[in-house]
Amino acid sequence: MISFWKTVDGKLNRLEDIEDNCWINMISPDDVEIRRITDAVGVDPAALRTALDEEETSYIDTTDDGHTLITLDIPIVDDSSNVMYSTIPFGIILTKNNIVTVCLKENTLLSEFENNPPKGLNTFVKTQFILALMLRVANRYLQYLRQMNKISDSIEERLYVSQRNKEVVELLGIQKSLVFFSTSLKANQITLDKLLKGKAIKMSEDDRDMLEDVMIEIRQAIEMSTIYSEVLAGTMDAFASMISNNLNVIMKALTVFTILLTIPTMVFSYYGMNMEPLDLLPFNYVSWFPLALALMIVLIFGLYFKKYHFSNK
Repeated sequence: MISFWKTVDGKLNRLEDIEDNCWINMISPDDVEIRRITDAVGVDPAALRTALDEEETSYIDTTDDGHTLITLDIPIVDDSSNVMYSTIPFGIILTKNNIVTVCLKENTLLSEFENNPPKGLNTFVKTQFILALMLRVANRYLQYLRQMNKISDSIEERLYVSQRNKEVVELLGIQKSLVFFSTSLKANQITLDKLLKGKAIKMSEDDRDMLEDVMIEIRQAIEMSTIYSEVLAGTMDAFASMISNNLNVIMKALTVFTILLTIPTMVFSYYGMNMEPLDLLPFNYVSWFPLALALMIVLIFGLYFKKYHFSNK
């Protein structure tokens, strides 16, 4: 899918075809669409296909024809697996007359940028347009990180009550998402450092200030992902210890109950043996039954009283 956008009278409007100084947004393009754009703006097809590789990492490069290629990892909501959030490559190609963006999957970040662009956005000023897009990416990382923190808090509250496998699997999914975010954010930070120190894009003083704002947001997102990951890892270890402790308590109670049941079993076993004379055993079967049952009840109440009465003093 390809869409064309251009600033007209201070508003970002959608076009029917390519024009100079327009933004070309490509979402999961096929070979025909890639060929159309490469023929129209003179971009190397390999540069467009680079961002369509899920394993591609963040980097910046200048092609032989003078185009600047910037690949960033952007966050997305992943509904296809147990991982709630993931990252995918996002390519930005700066040409002489146009801005081309390529992404493997449709995502809310780009759709919201199209429908609700930042104030003062102008496709004629390409550097500011790219930096505004990068700032939106950084803010989306922070938004998703806050959502993950709220979701993990909600799951922890449910775990205190249920301790089911479902909640544990959900926490593992959040933990994986945090790992993906942390790795992608660090790669983006390296790319932005190269962009700030290099000469791939000509930037004014205002552009550098805006790029530094983007880097501040990226660093904040890295710190948040690191903190949330450490807290979540500690929470998982704590719940594992709680589950193990609860299992030990249950096994202890079952062991005590088994020992108590052994008392009447032994008594009934003696009286159930085929032996002569049976009169050698004290009392009789009918007399031993209530005695053994009473002894077992006394021991149960005695252990209960010892555990809950003396332990609270």
